[in-house]
Amino acid sequence: MEPVGVVWHNAEFGFYLPSSITRGRSGLSHEQSHLLLPADSAWLALERPENPMTITVMLRVEGLTAARFREFLRVYWMAWERFRFMPVKSGAVWRWEPDPVFDLKHHLDVVIDRFTRDQLQEWVSARLNQPLALYRPRWKFWLAPNAEGGAALLLRVHHCYADGLSLLGIFDRLCPPSPQQHPAIYGAAEKSDLSRWTTAAQAWLEQLVQSGETTLEPGPAPDQEGEASQRSQVGGMLERVAHKGVKLVHELTEFLVEPADSPSELKRPLLGRRLCRWSAPVPLDRFRAIARSTRVTINDVLLSCVAAAVRTRLGFDEEQLDDAVLHAAIPVDIRSRLPDELKPEAGELGNFFGTVFVPLPVDGESPLERLYRIKHETRRLKKSWQPGISWGLASSASLIPETLRQPIADVLYHKASAVVSNVPGTPEPRYLAGCPITEQMFWVPQAGDIGLGVSIVSYGGQVQFGVVADEATLANPDTFLTDCLLELEQFPGGS
Repeated sequence: MEPVGVVWHNAEFGFYLPSSITRGRSGLSHEQSHLLLPADSAWLALERPENPMTITVMLRVEGLTAARFREFLRVYWMAWERFRFMPVKSGAVWRWEPDPVFDLKHHLDVVIDRFTRDQLQEWVSARLNQPLALYRPRWKFWLAPNAEGGAALLLRVHHCYADGLSLLGIFDRLCPPSPQQHPAIYGAAEKSDLSRWTTAAQAWLEQLVQSGETTLEPGPAPDQEGEASQRSQVGGMLERVAHKGVKLVHELTEFLVEPADSPSELKRPLLGRRLCRWSAPVPLDRFRAIARSTRVTINDVLLSCVAAAVRTRLGFDEEQLDDAVLHAAIPVDIRSRLPDELKPEAGELGNFFGTVFVPLPVDGESPLERLYRIKHETRRLKKSWQPGISWGLASSASLIPETLRQPIADVLYHKASAVVSNVPGTPEPRYLAGCPITEQMFWVPQAGDIGLGVSIVSYGGQVQFGVVADEATLANPDTFLTDCLLELEQFPGGS
């Protein structure tokens, strides 16, 4: 991936413009389409009308105006060519196609309402339920410059463009730690790496398979027609991997036989109407003090807070809690575990995470019991192959016949009642277009029949909980957040 050169300075807004922008982006080709990688197209294949695979990000940016942000988008955000493309289904495959009438005005709405905090939470929930246009690139910003407490900037982007860490990497590069420091640009042209992906993915997945029946014959690098043929071969390979689960290594066997979650109030049929909320910031040092005194990790503390809040919302009595099976699906970055041929380059967009399914001790009778049981489970899963296995199975969803997709989705998502994602932001405050970012929050999509998502974000020495839930699953997310924070106060050093 080649960095974009910086050549001149815009005095009005304080931006450095990349040379490809000033040349009308002549170095980037918009005429060619490219096949989506399986790990990206999987989120289109697994999407359901009542559960769209869309990531939502909110930043509070003090003093950000519409003019400054439009210039920021034009110069920096659009340095990633993928944002000019939209996923289009062509036969059995998904392709990145350039938007022939691309215009930034289609991807930014400015709202002049003066929202209070409560009104802002309702407004964000309404945007979260608003579908993205299928005939344009599937991302959009909203800016509410007059919101109480500072401008609110909201982004919704389909998961096929990037995972949370890829998006975090973009903001990390484009939001420097000083208003006098200009962003580093790592924009790139969109290109298809399917042939590289298929070769490397074959070798990597075969490490997990005991049978040699899934090997592909080696051959020269394919042309565009050959890509489709090789894609078909990989689809067949992944299909056989899915069917031969009993022949995988011991960890895959354990993964497949893990029981589905117990039926509960959290597993009701989804309505497709979601609410989101976020907590007030909590000092990160508070979590550090608890982790230090109990000899666990900060992540263990966060998960135990979620387990306590979930416990009272299952609709179970004490006897039923003793037999309850409940898991949280937790995204895990697998970039470091991938072979070199599959590892993304710096600033590259895409999906490079697997999922671990952590049992939540909802039958635990005290905060410390729940905390130490979570510590035991997270240690057990920390070095397992479960993230890679789930990444491979999810990636296969777009490569196999539709009749087999639902069984794969069942394998992955019947094992959990909630998605819990913990994203570490920068320890120091950052600036967007020269304006201080005072708050960061995001909400994760929930695949399959999961209706509850919990997000935990650390930024600038603060931690915040966020929750998004289908109305059938959780009608009052505010009390869920309250219970998370109440659990925190039960630990030594937590009050």
